[in-house]
Amino acid sequence: MNQAKMSWDEVRPWRKLERERLIAARVATVQEIRARWTRAIIETLEPILRESEGPISFYWPFRGEPDLRPLMRALDSEGFTLALPVVVEPKTPLAFRPWRPDSKMELGVWNIPIPATKEEVVPRLLLAPVVGFTPDFYRLGYGGGYFDRTLAKLGAGHAAIGVGFEMGRLETIHPQPHDIKMRQVVTEKGVVGARRRPG
Repeated sequence: MNQAKMSWDEVRPWRKLERERLIAARVATVQEIRARWTRAIIETLEPILRESEGPISFYWPFRGEPDLRPLMRALDSEGFTLALPVVVEPKTPLAFRPWRPDSKMELGVWNIPIPATKEEVVPRLLLAPVVGFTPDFYRLGYGGGYFDRTLAKLGAGHAAIGVGFEMGRLETIHPQPHDIKMRQVVTEKGVVGARRRPG
């Protein structure tokens, strides 16, 4: 598809097809390979997160996403305040509930586990799983718009890091006015746009 300006009515079905293609490819990737890629992602993310201020929102892995739970447990053991996102209502910003390894969990939207508490925190840094991403840090997610609405609500002083595999790299997502860029994107090759690891 060419890079000419596209209307939302054109972009929406294009994104749906790209989303389906990328998720299918990710899920079809051998689990051992995804695990190796995930270890490389954690190696890059860990020093970045250790320098961050305030609560950090992670995510619970879904449909072959990088599983960052080992990093969550490591940061929790060092006293970092961690949270997980919660869908409160459709088409509204996310809420965030505190998480620790011993947190009681319940099933939320799409049967993704969430902390079984009404307590909320406000993260300063969000880790946003990406289905696809672009070199200029736009994110293709699952189509609900939750992260865009959340970042718009949180405003300045809050940032998101996209997390995903290189197989999700796209030339463009044909960004629309409601799309909000990530601060950066991290894949198994490192920070996107930085000097890449060999191999």
